[in-house]
Amino acid sequence: MKKWLVMAALSMLAVVSTSAMSLDRTIIADKAENVTPILNGTMAPNVTLKTADGAPVSLQAMLMQKPTVVIFYRGGWCPYCSRQLAELKSIEKDLVDEGYQILAISPESPKKLQSQKLETEFAVTLISDDSLAAIRGFGVGYYVPSATRKLYKDRMDVDLTADTTEQAVLPAPAVFILDESGKVQFNYVNPDYSVRPSAELILSAAKLVKAKA
Repeated sequence: MKKWLVMAALSMLAVVSTSAMSLDRTIIADKAENVTPILNGTMAPNVTLKTADGAPVSLQAMLMQKPTVVIFYRGGWCPYCSRQLAELKSIEKDLVDEGYQILAISPESPKKLQSQKLETEFAVTLISDDSLAAIRGFGVGYYVPSATRKLYKDRMDVDLTADTTEQAVLPAPAVFILDESGKVQFNYVNPDYSVRPSAELILSAAKLVKAKA
């Protein structure tokens, strides 16, 4: 993957996010197109998440261990997300060799993550954000229309995670690459859930970040 493609991804994200520089990024957006993800140079939020076993885990503590690729995905029920995670398998060894860990965060419960964990053999660590803390902190959450929520329930038997207002929330699919201090060095967020960055792009971005460290 050419370096210019990585830079093009950064430029595309800038179009999405720079128009909302002064907005509170912890607010859940009314729709995916209006998410305001944190920008490069920003520190990741200090939030508590859960492992697939249900144990609480500090995101900050995890990020301090090594450089990290953080992936936000909608859930194991989403075919686009499953395809993205499967594609990551082709580069996971390369990422690990570069010194990275890979965290895949979704709003699904630890119980649901357990079943996904049993079905895969990835080096990816599945993390539950059923409190929506990281989704808020990274600025990628949006409210799902009631009709869409009902459709997922009726057709796929999917119960989406809701916030305190009882409205369902999903993350816009996103990839963040962070250094050992927890600072964002690369991010890719696309409100179109059917469009995901290729594994090759993620690996190229990770190598570029590591080279600049």
